[in-house]
Amino acid sequence: MDTITHGIAGALISKATFGGGDLLPRGEIEKRTIITWALMLGAIFPDSDVLRDFFSKDQLLMLTWHRSITHSLLCLPIWAVLLAYLTGVVARWRRWEGPPFLTLTGLYAVGILSHIFLDLVTSFGTMIWSPLEWSRPAWDILVIIDFAFSGIVLIPQLLAWAYSDAERVRWRAILLWVIFTPAPLLVSKLAESVGTPMSGTAVLVITVFFAALFLLPAARGRGLRVPYFAWNRVGLALAAVYIAGAAYAHHAAFERVKQFAAQQKIEVLGIGALPIPPSLWHWDGLVLAPRGVYETRFDLSDHWFQNSSAHEALEHTYYPSAFPNQFIESARKLHQVQEVLWFARFPVTRFHKEGDEAVVEISDMRFPKFRPDQPPAFTYRVRFSLDGQVLSQGWVRQ
Repeated sequence: MDTITHGIAGALISKATFGGGDLLPRGEIEKRTIITWALMLGAIFPDSDVLRDFFSKDQLLMLTWHRSITHSLLCLPIWAVLLAYLTGVVARWRRWEGPPFLTLTGLYAVGILSHIFLDLVTSFGTMIWSPLEWSRPAWDILVIIDFAFSGIVLIPQLLAWAYSDAERVRWRAILLWVIFTPAPLLVSKLAESVGTPMSGTAVLVITVFFAALFLLPAARGRGLRVPYFAWNRVGLALAAVYIAGAAYAHHAAFERVKQFAAQQKIEVLGIGALPIPPSLWHWDGLVLAPRGVYETRFDLSDHWFQNSSAHEALEHTYYPSAFPNQFIESARKLHQVQEVLWFARFPVTRFHKEGDEAVVEISDMRFPKFRPDQPPAFTYRVRFSLDGQVLSQGWVRQ
């Protein structure tokens, strides 16, 4: 999950379950504000591991370091205690009345745990048992950047803010409506760039829904009757329902991929069903075979709402790996390539020559192409001279 959504989710949890308040109150900083800041910062903290990139030239830190010890369940108590101590120091310095140390520790622990969970439900992989074990569990339930989920955890907090002040409720509601009106169109353009466009009808329906959501509660002050915490509790409940729905859709998608592999009589080395934005209906089925990767994309709504058979043949694309040769074997012996292969769940190896250079590319098919003429997002390239010397190696830039 992206870092911004992690922070938003942490703030929502604080307001819905721990009595947190607005991040930027109009008056003095009080305990409710510190509760929200603590849980939000705890939810953001694990991604602080990317700061190491600024002090290292290692291109593979995203694989070997990101989502490791700061995302570890084993290290979670250490980070929670450390963050609580630092917060207490700042509170005493600023003379703020904050929660007790143990309460702060618990808040930070909940925030960090929410981050670990929301990373687990994506496809990137999270080293939750590091440093004892460096495996990367991934549940493949949500995409890393899920605009629908981000909206679910953000909008209730904005509504709680808008309808907490009777004097400013109208302009706050109109401001939110103006800000969110172009959002469906922007999301549809992003979805189109990865090959899953939204229909014009869907964009229109969501736009109208936002208008009703932000403006109707302002009529006759109905939104003012809803308590601050109630907006946030509804948001937290909807987020849980969304994840549960995504988990159910993933189960259905995974079954279809298994049926596809059986129909094609594939010798399965690895299999997965990965979500494709922007909805829970679209899935990318991947099957790793001895000589390459099979990919089949499908829409679950075709089966659920259009009486399609779950056993019907699915269209697919096959990405063959190049036959082994001396350059591929040499590439596989490189430490950096071994790290890439450790990370990749659905690797495809390609080979070609460019003039007097031999080029080996390894792509993880989990990650989509941003354009048809480009390789997948995570593609590692090694260039050799014809006598077998490594000329260069690194990620292919999009």
